[in-house]
Amino acid sequence: MPLLYVTDLAYPARGRRYGDEDIFLTSRLRAAGFELALCHPADAQALTTMGFDAVIVRNSGPVLHYAEAYEAFRAAALAAGTPVYNPLTGRADMAGKQYLLDLTAAGYPVIPTVDDPARLAELPQAPVYAVKPKQGADSIGLTFTAHPTGPAGEVLIQPRVDFAYEVSFYFVDDAFQYALYAPDPARRWELRPYDPTGADLAFARTFIAWNTLSHGIQRVDACRAPSGELLLVELEDLNPYLSLDLVPERVQDAFVAALTRSLRSFLSGHSGAA
Repeated sequence: MPLLYVTDLAYPARGRRYGDEDIFLTSRLRAAGFELALCHPADAQALTTMGFDAVIVRNSGPVLHYAEAYEAFRAAALAAGTPVYNPLTGRADMAGKQYLLDLTAAGYPVIPTVDDPARLAELPQAPVYAVKPKQGADSIGLTFTAHPTGPAGEVLIQPRVDFAYEVSFYFVDDAFQYALYAPDPARRWELRPYDPTGADLAFARTFIAWNTLSHGIQRVDACRAPSGELLLVELEDLNPYLSLDLVPERVQDAFVAALTRSLRSFLSGHSGAA
């Protein structure tokens, strides 16, 4: 089962080591019987024609840094019917940030979001608002202001939430794997293991179900609001970093086993898979 594994091993992620995580994952997948070739996201389109059973998109960095190459890869993969994991049908970050607006409108527990300063009255009144580019990532271009401005349809505007902490829930397909949280809101990537309650998991599964991906790795990022409820910050379904180095070995093993099962199931559903 030859697989093309898309990663940017040298991407300088703040507080994260993309390369180390993908070296670990590829070594474990090889041990499980997969044949792997690694490539940079800028090379993915050209290499997908070289006889791979599927393409796995992993720690490839924010798409805005290689937007043209990604769109070309995505279009070519869809046109050729190339199996891509995660599947390209994701409704969350994979498709941009529109989902935050859609979830807000549908009444989901998400930080309320609009994309036009003229619609500010639709948000809960706040002394300060977060404003960021609609096509942004990794907090690039994020500002805080009492008077949001920006072109309609090109910015995201949210009330700044004085949250207690951020927490992330990690899933393979629809199966929960583990959770990590950042006790200090100012240090997003200083994570510790988190023991979720039943209500926490029900919250996270709401968004996994909404996304309707049959296979794939997803990370549900949330914050604990002053009222005590969890609010969605982001649903990462394209290339979520997993922070596997921060969980015990038994949790790593369980994650790899779940990923292996998911990949085999995914491949079996596509013609030509071994």
